[in-house]
Amino acid sequence: MMDISIVGTGYVGLVSAAGFAEKGHNVVCVDVDEDKVELINNKKSPIYEEGLGEILSVVCDRNLKATTDLESAVNSTEVTFICVGTPSGDDGVVDLRYIRGVSADLGKILSKKDSYHVIVVKSTVIPGSTEDVVIPLVEKNSKKKASSDFGVAMNPEFLREGAAVEDFANPDRIVIGALDQKSGDMVEQIYFDFTAPVLRTNVKTAEMIKYTANSLLATKISFINEIGNMCKEMGIDVYDVAKGVGMDHRISPSFLRAGPGFGGSCFPKDVSALVYKANKIGIKPILLESVLKVNSMQPLRVFELVKEKYGPLEGVQISVLGLAFKPGTDDMRYSPAISIINSLVSSGAKIMAYDPQAIENAKKIFGDSIEFASSAEKALKDSSLALILTDWEEFKNIDYSVMKEKRVFDTRKIVKTDLLPDDVEYEGLSW
Repeated sequence: MMDISIVGTGYVGLVSAAGFAEKGHNVVCVDVDEDKVELINNKKSPIYEEGLGEILSVVCDRNLKATTDLESAVNSTEVTFICVGTPSGDDGVVDLRYIRGVSADLGKILSKKDSYHVIVVKSTVIPGSTEDVVIPLVEKNSKKKASSDFGVAMNPEFLREGAAVEDFANPDRIVIGALDQKSGDMVEQIYFDFTAPVLRTNVKTAEMIKYTANSLLATKISFINEIGNMCKEMGIDVYDVAKGVGMDHRISPSFLRAGPGFGGSCFPKDVSALVYKANKIGIKPILLESVLKVNSMQPLRVFELVKEKYGPLEGVQISVLGLAFKPGTDDMRYSPAISIINSLVSSGAKIMAYDPQAIENAKKIFGDSIEFASSAEKALKDSSLALILTDWEEFKNIDYSVMKEKRVFDTRKIVKTDLLPDDVEYEGLSW
């Protein structure tokens, strides 16, 4: 077992920390947010991720703790994972301020540490960032040399929000991009108890694998959404089409579910970042730019169909079911619900929204421009339209009897239509 410190307690950092601790490693979480640190030490998760709270309730009594003291965490461990955020602007430029800050701090700490220490970048960074940003800052502040005095590796994550705990425990592959053999070997030792195949590469390749994987998955989503828009106009169910296409082993059915567009902390910013990088090096990323364009237009497609079928919307009470960008998480980042709701509000509609987990995050975005309900049933009361934006399991079979007008517009094909009463008018986004 190894002693590991993890900087950053967001989705990646905290899930990784809990997962490594569950495997028996001694883990120290580091975060500048004292409230997060206190929550973790009290066995509570500052984020919602299915199964995460249960793991913390066990490992926090045993081999996981949190602190704001980076120096003590690094000095008491052999390996430090950098899991801080790497947000990007609308132009795709990745903001590396947190990466830079942690790298400089690690360098200062390592300047006084005698034993060999490995720094592992797990944050998503554009190819070249570890070698061009992280290593120079650590070397400058430590007065030491990478490879000989300390180790460096890139270990990208492939976690799906809402299923991150399961994905961490059962990964498809483990990618380790190391600056040298010793660094890679130490990181691989951490994963000794995992059954997934391990791919060893150089640092830059590992960085590119992460961006390529996310961009390909985003492409599949935009592709099936574009096909779905065509199917709607031709009276074809795109879900049947996707099923037939997905049976081809070369394609698979994964990420072929049409809907209002992709969101979350990864796909939008990662595709944008890769587009920006491509342009910087003189490559015109025509396909990836189209992926982003299709995705930006999909929420507008939802709004236009709603306005066309049920408009005018002035004064109409609409129940929005689902705010998070996907089920299993409270994450509202880049959620299609944001632009759809804003468009509805601008058209004069009155919104009563419900989500099993994301209401508190949604309140920060919408303020008092919309209202929130504590259940789906309360959200539906006296409304003229139910708009389903996230495919939470509980939305499969809902009692619509309390609605003023029993009309349902489903963007995810989550409703069990065979159980709907005859007086409920049902419409789908892509079928």
